[in-house]
Amino acid sequence: MGLFEGKKGLIFGVANKYSIAWGIAKVLHEEGAELGFSYAGPVLEKRVRPLAESVGAKFIEECDVTKDEDIERTFAKAKEVYGTIDFLVHAIAFARREDLDGLYVDTSREGFHVAMDISVYSLVALTRAAVPLMPNGGSIVTLTYYGSEKVAPHYNVMGVAKAALEASVRYLAHDLGPKKIRVNAISAGPIKTLSASGVMGFRRMYKYFPKVAPLRDHVTQEDVGRAAAWLLSDWARMVTGEVIYVDAGYNILGLTVPFDEME
Repeated sequence: MGLFEGKKGLIFGVANKYSIAWGIAKVLHEEGAELGFSYAGPVLEKRVRPLAESVGAKFIEECDVTKDEDIERTFAKAKEVYGTIDFLVHAIAFARREDLDGLYVDTSREGFHVAMDISVYSLVALTRAAVPLMPNGGSIVTLTYYGSEKVAPHYNVMGVAKAALEASVRYLAHDLGPKKIRVNAISAGPIKTLSASGVMGFRRMYKYFPKVAPLRDHVTQEDVGRAAAWLLSDWARMVTGEVIYVDAGYNILGLTVPFDEME
């Protein structure tokens, strides 16, 4: 039997087969979980539906997380299909390209609102909708990045949004602890995803990363998937409100110049 045999959950944020959310989904599926998926619009449906069907998903619904009525409809359908769920994966983030390419000080008011709404408030809204479907407790995992703590060039408003997301994780964990619902975040190292491609300089950073990260290797979807599976499982039943780093140790460094270039 797998770790998630008999468990059911929803995954928001798969964009294609390279998505971190898909890496999480594959591990959960291998461990016996029954998975439901949501996608952001018709364009993404063409990519998400085949992936969801490949793991036997019987719940594949469109949901615009900026609309409360869409979220209510999605979770009402999830209740019809599953009755209750055991976990929720939130892998949603967005910022306008012009608010990433320039300087943070030039972030537009509207761009700030968009980044915060989609990248941060969506976790709050989805969690609120998921709580009634978790009468026996459950686990929620979201995705963040080290740019929430330290400056990552061209991450800009998204770094600020991730900082707010991590604060939200702590407050949600506090609110929902009495209901035995745990809320945690995974801070992953750089992975080639659709969203990462929108960050200027990502390719150079990706190439540089294994030269300085303590484990001297790239982080993979599967690495994050395994960590997420642990957090979502009963094995982590006393872990909540945490940010777990899956970044080959990069976050512990105070100096990121390769040691072989310091001689």
